[in-house]
Amino acid sequence: MKVMVNEPLLSEEAKKNVVDALDTGWISSSGSYVKKFEKDFASVYGVKYAITVANGTAALHVALLALGIGSGDEVIVPAFTMGASWLAVMYTGAKPVFVDCELDTYNIDVTKIEKKINSKTKAILPVHIYGQPCEMDKIMFLAKKYNLFVVEDAAEVHGALYKGRLAGTIGDLGCFSFYANKIITTGEGGMIITNDKNLADKCYKFKDLHHSAKRFIHDGVGFNYRMTNLQAAIGCGELIHLDEYVEKKIWMAKLYDEILRDVTGIVCPTTREGIKNVYWMYGVVVDNKKISVSKDQIREKLKEVGVDTRDFFYSPEDQPVLAPLLLGEKFPNTKYLSEHGFYLPSGLAITEEQIRYTTEQLKKIII
Repeated sequence: MKVMVNEPLLSEEAKKNVVDALDTGWISSSGSYVKKFEKDFASVYGVKYAITVANGTAALHVALLALGIGSGDEVIVPAFTMGASWLAVMYTGAKPVFVDCELDTYNIDVTKIEKKINSKTKAILPVHIYGQPCEMDKIMFLAKKYNLFVVEDAAEVHGALYKGRLAGTIGDLGCFSFYANKIITTGEGGMIITNDKNLADKCYKFKDLHHSAKRFIHDGVGFNYRMTNLQAAIGCGELIHLDEYVEKKIWMAKLYDEILRDVTGIVCPTTREGIKNVYWMYGVVVDNKKISVSKDQIREKLKEVGVDTRDFFYSPEDQPVLAPLLLGEKFPNTKYLSEHGFYLPSGLAITEEQIRYTTEQLKKIII
């Protein structure tokens, strides 16, 4: 059996929308589906403004630019995250300042944020990891205390809840990715949400070459980060299935939990009280105090029997490009997770048969 790490599930509505866009000839960033996707997404998230962009990294870049963040500024980011989060900060000329993660949730350790705040700090960029929202109450408390902006990286938590609130709606801006492995996908693509009209207007200008009121007259430095009508057509068709997709992710995680929870040497993900975890990916951590086989050995053996997996994110000290910024700083929890964690096949197209095959092969390797 071949089990992909993340096989997408595309709705019939998405396919019909794409055909419609093709038939009508509206395939660029002009077209009705772009505005419809923005309107529908804003409605689902209960916000005033939603701005489509080319991808999730562009969403973060534009959001930071809209807040006026640039050279000389610092932005607090989690050490355990995909590189796009801190690269977007670097695109603005600002410096990413890293905070280690919690070992159980993999999210930024909010108890370690305050000591990283100084006069140069302008924003906190929490990343909701693998489907579980960060401790946003504590983050927002610090933001208010020190007059900081909050940009939520909600790329991995479509539909997740923090104390009844949708992740991505709590900070000044929320940023989403619609890459092919995300819960809602457009192949590539992203979205920025906010309730602040001034910020929304700035986002529209930065993502579309900073045109003035007169097209082809530019009153600032902007970027070509537009989403195409073809991508938005997929998004419109996928968004109506958000609740259904989230329920499948939760079903997947429960089945993995049921099979793996008591397997020696495998640490399953945990969810904090008051959180609706949407399990974008089902990650496990190998406890080498209990078993001798390493994470890398497990992954290689799974690959031999047709099961695809992925490493966890790497620690900042392992990123050559960050060496001049870190000056030897270490992040022990992130380092540990990067060395011992990986995620199992978690795509929306996954079947019960595939999950049972994956876990059967995993247990054969470690038992």
